[in-house]
Amino acid sequence: MYKKGRVYLVIALMTIGLLLAVQYNRPKELNWFPSFVSQHKIPYGTYVLNEIIQNLFPDAQHSTLPPYQFLIENPEAEGTYFFVDGAVKFEETELQALLEWTSKGNTLFIASEVFDKTLLDTLGLGLANLYNSLGEGEGRLYRLVHPQFRQGKGYPFTKDSYAPYFRSIDTVKSTVLGLVDHLSADRKLSKEHISMVQQGFGKGKVILSTFPKAFTNYFILTDDHRDYTAGLLTYLDEKHPIYVDEYYKSGKSFYASPMYIFLNNKSLKWAYYLSLIGGVMYVIFEGKRKQRAIPIIRPLQNQSLAFTRTIADMYYEKREHKQIAMHKIAYFLEYIRSHFYLSTSERDKSFFRNLAMRSSHTEIEIGQLFDLFDRLESREAISDQELSALNTAIAQFKKRADARI
Repeated sequence: MYKKGRVYLVIALMTIGLLLAVQYNRPKELNWFPSFVSQHKIPYGTYVLNEIIQNLFPDAQHSTLPPYQFLIENPEAEGTYFFVDGAVKFEETELQALLEWTSKGNTLFIASEVFDKTLLDTLGLGLANLYNSLGEGEGRLYRLVHPQFRQGKGYPFTKDSYAPYFRSIDTVKSTVLGLVDHLSADRKLSKEHISMVQQGFGKGKVILSTFPKAFTNYFILTDDHRDYTAGLLTYLDEKHPIYVDEYYKSGKSFYASPMYIFLNNKSLKWAYYLSLIGGVMYVIFEGKRKQRAIPIIRPLQNQSLAFTRTIADMYYEKREHKQIAMHKIAYFLEYIRSHFYLSTSERDKSFFRNLAMRSSHTEIEIGQLFDLFDRLESREAISDQELSALNTAIAQFKKRADARI
């Protein structure tokens, strides 16, 4: 019987060793994560773009600071602020600073699939997605409209199942620079959807592209797609400085985690896996024999909830609705401070606006809720209906706010 068990153990070890050998020698899978980081050589990194920019614009500067901080620390900066990422969304103050900087005669260039709603509203633009219809082929066809960029030449991209485009533009102020449509057999645009626009803003201009992957390694190195990317880069003014944003990126430019660095090395990674497997096998075959039984220690019961219910029942039975309401309001204000990090000492319009933005409510709804608080705090006595209304209002607020969090 003992020999038979040893045979099974040897077979199991050989099977595990064979699986490990197959996994170790398997080709490394491509990482298709859209990082848009200039140091990344993965398909959707921008390492090639970074090399091109260094060759075409040797004085280009890469900024890892938030744009708002960069503009404050560089008040004399002028030229082009260049953003490339899957989603570029600014804070309200930051967007205002960027637009003020643009209006002084500078250029704001953003390539992204998702734009800040305030920015789109300011420029009079509307965004939508182009999906495949029944019977249409996979992929999209992109084209630049300027005659110098080989008019009619389309550049296919088959990796995505959709393509963002501008469904509406300000036709008076906007200039169309690029188009997109479903990829057809003849590589022609049957219907023109706008993928890139330029619009004057003060003394400067704003350029928006819905196809940031045109700047990635995969796109540039595929066939002759570099001509499309080169056409996009011609809208950067080489006579003035170019500031390449490295802050708004989906991926990290450098992974400081020791475990990431450890697992990114193939030999170290498999040494780590073998150590884990060895530890598990030791526990299975040795731990059973030497480990003593662990006594079960039942944890102390938490009676705080029962105590709270008892106190609440006492308040309710004595008809002290005002005390209950004050406690509920106090706990609600603490909920706001701990969940939304807002000070509740001043309930002004700024407080209502910030709370509304962070809790998926409107300012009117927030104002109505705090008006209810003020009315109840000024009363000497509160009825059952008013207490019930307070409880319902707080519960509805938390339900919608917690759904967003």
